[in-house]
Amino acid sequence: MKNHIVKILLDNKPSIYLFGSVVLDDFKIGWSDIDILCLTKLEITDVQANRLLNLRQVLLTEYKNTYFSLFEGGFLSLNGFINGNNDTVVYWGTSGQRITDKYYFPPFSMMELLESGRLLYGDEVRDKFNYPTKDSIIRAVINHYETIRKYAITTDRNIYSAGWLLDIARCIYTLRTGKIIAKTKAGKWALDNNLVPDVEIMEKVIRIRDEPDKYKNNNEVMKWLGTLGEYIQRFADVLEKEILIAYS
Repeated sequence: MKNHIVKILLDNKPSIYLFGSVVLDDFKIGWSDIDILCLTKLEITDVQANRLLNLRQVLLTEYKNTYFSLFEGGFLSLNGFINGNNDTVVYWGTSGQRITDKYYFPPFSMMELLESGRLLYGDEVRDKFNYPTKDSIIRAVINHYETIRKYAITTDRNIYSAGWLLDIARCIYTLRTGKIIAKTKAGKWALDNNLVPDVEIMEKVIRIRDEPDKYKNNNEVMKWLGTLGEYIQRFADVLEKEILIAYS
């Protein structure tokens, strides 16, 4: 993937970073994405943007390797990334890809990039970035908390429903430490610190996270995943208290 991106953007002098679960040693087939960020010294042209847009699908077809479909991230100029200017941006997401003029990079992603991101190609440019402020981190946690309260009252019968509990654990860890942690480790950390109201539920979630492919076709597990709403909301009560402490 790196080689193909470089071939398209070589004249723009790209810096390509890998971050997220892959570098945090928490990548799980059947659950995780492969997060990348590509920043260029020269703005991406329309021709280049269109070549990048469907690159995942092109490589998936060419190599018959499903890993290519797991890549997510953004391609834009370094100037556009730092200053938030209108720019030619190629965005790859879970539900598709698009060419746009803005790119939002969440505080948690910036923390991952700065703390553990791996430079795959090009010049190191992270010295130009600022670590997220405490206020921006708290706001990001609150946004996630509000999403949990709105959308995780009930859960679907799929693997990703288990992720709500790990996300809450990760938010609490970040509020307490100002640092980032892998999702699986966050769940275990929350258990070790007696923060989880429903211990057996979290233990089962972690087992599923460790081997998602083992469980994704298990009807009983899928049925169980559809019942997690009350446990998620109970753990969200803990997160709510942590937010109040962080603001005090």
